[in-house]
Amino acid sequence: MTTLNTAPVAPLLDRLFAVNDAADPASDPALAAYWSSLDPQQRSALMQTRTGYVDFYARMKDIPLAVSRETGNLLYMLARVSGARSIVEFGTSFGLSTLCLAAALRDNGGGRLITSEFEPSKVARARQHLAEGGLADLVECREGDALETLSRDLPATVDLLLLDGAKGLYPDILALIEPHLRPGAVILADNADHCPAYLERVRGGEGYLSLPFSDEVEFSIRLG
Repeated sequence: MTTLNTAPVAPLLDRLFAVNDAADPASDPALAAYWSSLDPQQRSALMQTRTGYVDFYARMKDIPLAVSRETGNLLYMLARVSGARSIVEFGTSFGLSTLCLAAALRDNGGGRLITSEFEPSKVARARQHLAEGGLADLVECREGDALETLSRDLPATVDLLLLDGAKGLYPDILALIEPHLRPGAVILADNADHCPAYLERVRGGEGYLSLPFSDEVEFSIRLG
């Protein structure tokens, strides 16, 4: 029995993942019109941009954009097996991955999870879900641009980093957290294929071991 698969977290995650799986941006007329107005090159550039992400993600404020259920389970397992006590997350959204990571902290005996999200309505939902799951005491939700919120007041040592926000910012966020990553720290990057610069950094053989874990996730280890 774990915090992840017992009440109140398990039924909460079941409900939230069901909402995530049912969410379809194409069903929103405004979003559908916006997306269809972009050609493939523009769509690719939008996913990789380091400057134009604010408007795009603001349009997606009612879409969960969560990791998959399998990735959520993987996050929990990696945090548990590494004995993580200090976690940083870029991209809170509705807090599904946050719940999985905080559940691992609870089962590891406690710790601190710092998560950053720039969309205020998503921060409010995530805080509500963390309270409902009984995990709010383990999580610090920072609202605003992660380039600012994650540039200060970080723990000396970070055991696990999750990158699941604007893809073009992955190298910048990694650079902010890198001085705090302990040897052996785990880094998971969701949809990292949208950021070739990030993949070049972690697969380059200097400071990291890295490989694509699935179609969605890049799995990396910080070397000493």
